[in-house]
Amino acid sequence: MRAFPPVAFACALALAASPAQHKNKKEEETQTLQLPKDLPAAVTGDTSHLTFLVTPLSAKGLLSQQVRDGIKALMHLAGGERVLKIRAFVAGSGDLRRVRDLVSEAFTDHKQPLPVLSLIQSGGLPLEGAQVVLEAMASARKELNPNGLAFLSAQSATSPNPLDPVPPLTAKALAGLAQAVKAAGSDPTDVLRVTCFLSSLDNVAASRSQVESAYPQAAIDMVQTQRAPFSAGAACEAVSRLRASPGAPVRTLNPPQLAAVPGESQIALVDAPQVVLTGTQVSFGYQLSDARLAFERLAKVLEQEGSSSREVAFAHYYPLSSGIADQVRAVRGEFFDSGNVPAGTLLLFEGLPSMDAGFAVDVVAVKK
Repeated sequence: MRAFPPVAFACALALAASPAQHKNKKEEETQTLQLPKDLPAAVTGDTSHLTFLVTPLSAKGLLSQQVRDGIKALMHLAGGERVLKIRAFVAGSGDLRRVRDLVSEAFTDHKQPLPVLSLIQSGGLPLEGAQVVLEAMASARKELNPNGLAFLSAQSATSPNPLDPVPPLTAKALAGLAQAVKAAGSDPTDVLRVTCFLSSLDNVAASRSQVESAYPQAAIDMVQTQRAPFSAGAACEAVSRLRASPGAPVRTLNPPQLAAVPGESQIALVDAPQVVLTGTQVSFGYQLSDARLAFERLAKVLEQEGSSSREVAFAHYYPLSSGIADQVRAVRGEFFDSGNVPAGTLLLFEGLPSMDAGFAVDVVAVKK
């Protein structure tokens, strides 16, 4: 048999292998990762169909796994109903921005409409190792709130000593919340969600027991706002079902038995057919002009959804310092209806997804 020269044999092997190698290379080139879809800035929901959910805490795994497990639990709680909005409180040192991608991926994989997202770093959650809790607003198939909803501003109690026990302060905050529920024309059994923001999680079981006793039908969330606050405090906000229509799409109340807060109403009664729910708009920077830009972006988002800043019923503010909180108070009056000032909750938090963020704001507004 005639032997091939070494060079010719090597060329023959290369020619024989080249089609397979070319094919593999082509396959590798076409394999691209799909980027997560951007979450919407706002969505619209039917007021009479809104339902409120809070996911159970888990200490299993790191942040990504806990977020995936939380979304899975949320979808189970929703029972196939559309999730409109998620408010995620994240504790620990994980990357908050990852939460946004995981929410997008999960809802896309399940072929469900994407929700809006409010993403806030908290000081802690009431389970060791837990890094995330998800609050959600979903749209039920059947009518649940025929007369509308009451959004109740956080009622707070504070002490200058950060080491003071929190449960007595929770009791005072809940006493104020009970007055707000009554003033709204609701009963404790009408309360759908209660969120209590605490300065410390020491003996949090006692605080939670108080909430469960007062509002047995409510979804309950307990969040430590900052890791090292300068004072002790408890602030509890709520949403309740109305027993009678307020006679207007949105009507705000300031009962005399509740302490007045400049620039905020204590109660917003909403009976508009539809509401617009936004995710957080973040102020990038620490100047008054930066705060104003955040509210301007919020106004544009509302306008695109068929509402406006003058139609806001309730606002959450998440400043990272007392100085930034003062900026929020100074600017918000330029955008909201001075004759029907929104209810709201303004508390200092640990952090936000952006390193140069000063505060974030999200709102519930009635649709025109």
